[in-house]
Amino acid sequence: MGETAGNAQIDDLLRRWHAGDAAALERLLPLVYADLRRIASRVLDITPGHATLQTTALVHEVLLRLLGREPAAFENAGHLLNTAARMMRQILVSRARAATADKRGGQWHRDDFADALDLPIPDGTDLIVLDQALNDLHEAHERMAQVVQLRYFVGLEFAQIATALGTSERTAQRDWLTAHTWLRQHMTGRA
Repeated sequence: MGETAGNAQIDDLLRRWHAGDAAALERLLPLVYADLRRIASRVLDITPGHATLQTTALVHEVLLRLLGREPAAFENAGHLLNTAARMMRQILVSRARAATADKRGGQWHRDDFADALDLPIPDGTDLIVLDQALNDLHEAHERMAQVVQLRYFVGLEFAQIATALGTSERTAQRDWLTAHTWLRQHMTGRA
């Protein structure tokens, strides 16, 4: 994410957009577009199997989803980017589900997705199962799930995560480590 001044401007535009100022959205999109492309590129790099999906198309799909609903009450730039990363994950999961549908004959599994995440998740885990585990983590420990999303999908460092979530860097690191354990237990059926 950009500098603090840039984030303050983004935060202001997010508040104005939520209040119904359509012009604020027009000014906001160019400010976050580069960050969204960076996130999309990272997501696509760490989740191969989507050769037909390009970074720009993934960003545009997220923007269409954002624009296709009521203006969201994003708290800050970090919240917007975290939501965008989650949407990207959902898009990829939907594609994975379509690829594994019997009528299409797909058997798309993401063995290396868990390795790229650097979480102790068993080999052979598919993206759909991992997505459900992350959704369950979000329900059980929302901040931990946000840390995983910001670290993995957005690529933020712990100091940036702490700023985005309003916690200390140590708390962000602790949440990351605890999420590792939680996901390992959940994925192996010991939760």
